[in-house]
Amino acid sequence: MEIFMVQKQLVLDAIQCKEVERIPWVPFVGCHAASLIDVDCERYFKSPDLIVNGVIKAVELYNPDGIPVLFDLQLEAEAMGCKLTYAKDNPPAVSTHILEEGKAPVDLTVPTVNDGRFPIVMEATKRIVKAIGKERAVYGLITGPFTLALHLKGTDIFYDMVDEPEQVHELMDLCKTVAIHTAEMYLDAGVDIVAIVDPMTSQISPDSFSEFVTPYVTPVFDYIRQRGKLSSFFVCGNAKRNINEMCKTHCDNISIDENIDLAYVVETAKRHGVSVGGNVKLTLTMLFGTPYDNMKDATECMNIGGHKGYILSPGCDMPYATPVINVQAITNTVHGNVKDIFEEGDVMAGIDYVLPDYASEQQVIIDCITLDSESCAACQYNMEAIRVAAKELGDQVRIMEHKIKEKEGVACMIKLGAKQVPTILVDGIIKYESILPSTEELTACFQAAVDKKVEL
Repeated sequence: MEIFMVQKQLVLDAIQCKEVERIPWVPFVGCHAASLIDVDCERYFKSPDLIVNGVIKAVELYNPDGIPVLFDLQLEAEAMGCKLTYAKDNPPAVSTHILEEGKAPVDLTVPTVNDGRFPIVMEATKRIVKAIGKERAVYGLITGPFTLALHLKGTDIFYDMVDEPEQVHELMDLCKTVAIHTAEMYLDAGVDIVAIVDPMTSQISPDSFSEFVTPYVTPVFDYIRQRGKLSSFFVCGNAKRNINEMCKTHCDNISIDENIDLAYVVETAKRHGVSVGGNVKLTLTMLFGTPYDNMKDATECMNIGGHKGYILSPGCDMPYATPVINVQAITNTVHGNVKDIFEEGDVMAGIDYVLPDYASEQQVIIDCITLDSESCAACQYNMEAIRVAAKELGDQVRIMEHKIKEKEGVACMIKLGAKQVPTILVDGIIKYESILPSTEELTACFQAAVDKKVEL
């Protein structure tokens, strides 16, 4: 038991920027836990028994120092009236936005422990804390206020940030209250760390972040600290421009994915006394790589992160089909049990993607490189924005999503020269990387490409 207590303390110390003897390991096991117990995600996300069994199985297989209860950024939105689409091998996705249906923020109520799937999740949380909470640091993940606002309002929020900012502030205030109440539920259930997961904040400028995000996440982090617990601010996508702003929100830790240079984040966060988590590559390494690739990636991350203020973790929610042997390779690396038995392999062997001849195509082709728009909020809203912007152009354009959860998507990404997710390309030319432009700007971009093709 004493050894396990050290494991939990490693996480708590690292988050507080204390020197640790060994870098802690926190796999973000979300929907992947369902695969470990051989069930589909829809059943998993609706059952406290399956959630508990999945997390316990992940602990047995991966010997983590900390682990989340669940990775579900749709929990709050569903409880507030949004409809979800459930999948077999992905977390659920928001399919309807309640504020597009004639309701106003004032009409919505803050979810309680009795609403939506909260009874399921909180029962699972209490049981997980009881089973492993003395040994491992248990994370409660909540949807960040800005991403929740996107779930409730849809992409129209980007118009309103310019045209009706007071309405956005009203909505953000509601989402802040929801976040505090959700944090309260998790803390009452016994978690050690509350992580605000707000992927859509990577899609806005630092000025917009300071206006529409900072005032609404800071009180949540302050509340967590008042409860005597620790916090993390989790962002997906290329949020490099906002890392400095994130560090000012009173969070204890920021967690990032592979879209951002880890060394830059560590250096920036250190100036603010904030710790860092990340950023093992989800697809090329964990999903498609070899055990050697995972050992190598984990080692590189740990070399950059160091033994003070760093937690090794995947860049985001681990894909459902992530090979167990790959994750165990990271565990072995962390615990110093590496044996020279793996050979470096070509992850993309036998996989190719033939690009269209964009110049000879009659249609303008809009490529969007995503993680997976069914499971990644930033990717989902990029695809929604593309469809809305291209709608009036009809058959003059063709939209293609390339998911890097699939090897063909990775091959396409490499050939197109894209380096960030999500990336929007028009006729093979990169136009937007990890930022969501306004619908007007997108429409103008697409229309210009159509006009150019007509002229030719």
